[in-house]
Amino acid sequence: MTPNDLFSLEGKVALVTGGATGIGRMAATGLAQAGAHVFIASRKADACEAVAQDINDSGVAGKVTGFGGDVSSADGVAAMVEEITKRTDTLNILMNNAGITWGAPLGQFPFEAWAKVQGVNNAGLFHLTQSLLPILIKSASPDDPARVVNVGSVMGDAPLGDGAYSYAASKAAVHQITRIMAKELAGHHVTVNALAPGPFVSRMTAFATADEGMREKVGQDVPLGRVGRDEDIAGCMQFLCGKGGSFLTGAILPVSGGIQVMSGPNLFGSALEG
Repeated sequence: MTPNDLFSLEGKVALVTGGATGIGRMAATGLAQAGAHVFIASRKADACEAVAQDINDSGVAGKVTGFGGDVSSADGVAAMVEEITKRTDTLNILMNNAGITWGAPLGQFPFEAWAKVQGVNNAGLFHLTQSLLPILIKSASPDDPARVVNVGSVMGDAPLGDGAYSYAASKAAVHQITRIMAKELAGHHVTVNALAPGPFVSRMTAFATADEGMREKVGQDVPLGRVGRDEDIAGCMQFLCGKGGSFLTGAILPVSGGIQVMSGPNLFGSALEG
């Protein structure tokens, strides 16, 4: 079996929510490079259409199609499901990437920041997946499962509030939803995994990654010494969604440069010095 056999997505159809920016765009590009037809959706239809054209113009093996969609409400989820099922009767890959955050210091964090963040990051993710299960299951087989990939965060594993308390809690919930769905959908030949990214350049992290100097400073706090790159996400998606990832479900991939295993100093280090 060649590497192309393991990672090729030729003939596959994917939907990436929040696919016009950041990790969603990285994922959509990686899927299209491997040959998939990737639909990207976000609240800004014009941005999705423009990004789709940019990716297609880069010479990918597959293609990208953009349209507007919003998972922040039940009506928005229903509209997205209607739109994607009008465009295709096959869906092999769903990436739940759309998400929002909210930052404020402890003691000033507003009550409304919880419902809003959880509504998109958890309720939207869950209900879109639930609503698309019929087409995912129809597209699946024992030898070639359908794939659901949720986007969590290293903040959902490590106790890192950093002023984004509702976001961190919502991503921990994404990881648990992933495990539960993986268990329940395995018999339907649908795998469910999640990415738990560390710092990547995106609109959400622009406050800390907007220029090279800031990215270098952030990278200094990452065990592997850098922020994430486009190919880190693309490679994970090609693996999870290709033949090589067909026997993996319920995994939370820590695409964080080692942040998830950081800890304090050696417990007895000071006593042993000198």
